[in-house]
Amino acid sequence: MIKLLLNFLIIFFLVQNLNSEEIYGTPKIIDGDTVHINSKKIRLEGIDAPEIRQQCQKVFLKISAIIGFSFKKNYSCGVISKKKLVDKINKSQINCISSGRDRYKRYLATCYKDKINLNKWMVRNGLAVAYKRYSKDYLGDEIYAKENKLGLWKGSFERPEKWRKLN
Repeated sequence: MIKLLLNFLIIFFLVQNLNSEEIYGTPKIIDGDTVHINSKKIRLEGIDAPEIRQQCQKVFLKISAIIGFSFKKNYSCGVISKKKLVDKINKSQINCISSGRDRYKRYLATCYKDKINLNKWMVRNGLAVAYKRYSKDYLGDEIYAKENKLGLWKGSFERPEKWRKLN
């Protein structure tokens, strides 16, 4: 019985490794959750960043906590998300571990700059949200960003998935 279980585990991990691929290089940043390394299109797995054309709102003037009135203005949250990822990578090489491909044939991957998980970094800093439909990996990071009013959570926004459906 133990031998059978060990054989199963070995086969399971071999199959998992067959599906994964390591992609290394200096990326071209497309948006907050998509990069290209050479000819490979990579979607940062488990996260969803605002689209380049997406507008979000943030408070620019608050009138007294007693009255509770504030003025909001639109800003290009998709552009900001991309810019922050560009700045974080800073023309460095990154390493992406792909778990497979999506329906658009992009590699789904967790990407690292040195030891920093970029997927996690984007969500934890409020530059993307956890893509709950596909992964629960970054829910804690989203809660952290929301509680600390970081990035998108400083104001109001539509989740990128909803924004895409409406636009």
